[in-house]
Amino acid sequence: MYPSKPSKVYFYATCLLDVLDPNGGLAAIELLEREGIEVIWVEKQSCCGQPAYTSGYQDQAKTVALSQMALFPNNYPVVVMSGSCAGMMFKHYADLFAASEHAEKAQAFSQRVFEFSEFLARVCRANLTDTGEASSVVLHTSCSGRREMGIHTSSEALLAQLDNVELKQAAYDTECCGFGGSFALRHAEISQAMVEDKASHLKLSGADYLVSADWGCLANINGHLAYRGEASMFKGQHLASFLLKRTKPASEAKA
Repeated sequence: MYPSKPSKVYFYATCLLDVLDPNGGLAAIELLEREGIEVIWVEKQSCCGQPAYTSGYQDQAKTVALSQMALFPNNYPVVVMSGSCAGMMFKHYADLFAASEHAEKAQAFSQRVFEFSEFLARVCRANLTDTGEASSVVLHTSCSGRREMGIHTSSEALLAQLDNVELKQAAYDTECCGFGGSFALRHAEISQAMVEDKASHLKLSGADYLVSADWGCLANINGHLAYRGEASMFKGQHLASFLLKRTKPASEAKA
């Protein structure tokens, strides 16, 4: 059961979006503000602690988690721009501090965490009006968003509101892209084979555009496309950027 739409939210951009696609973050903020929500950006936010956690460094992950939770003291939702980071904060913060003095704090914090597409579709219950020309899109959903958060249908629900956009289906759409954070570094050859399959299936969908709500996956897929010299033809973009452009007044979209 989702809560009613709040008046304020904290915005958690994630490391990858901050470094690789700040415009995607700005697009998300504009979409949230368009829903009448005040968006609070906390400048000291950093990594969510997932790299340390998945690498087995639990003490370091706890240190990071405690520092991040302290940055968002008020009882506002925390809107996260990545399924993997949201999964870390929603699921694994509580796991990290189970049976400790911080257990109650971590559990309460996790209940305020929402992935961006989930929040826009399920909490804001946004009604989008498509102002773009007819086109098609293929969606990649992250493993964390699908398996840890269970919110893989949120992006589909938002795209389904766009009257002039056909949502294409890629083969093996539930399979991992091969990123997995440190997995891509530790098992580079396996990761390379996985992203090659994923990119091939996405392209074979015949869609004009590739979108995802998770920049970790996009960084991996786009990197592979760039290596193959195909990025200019089929470069992925964050869902927020795609939605904002599609729903702007026609005069602004062409600017």
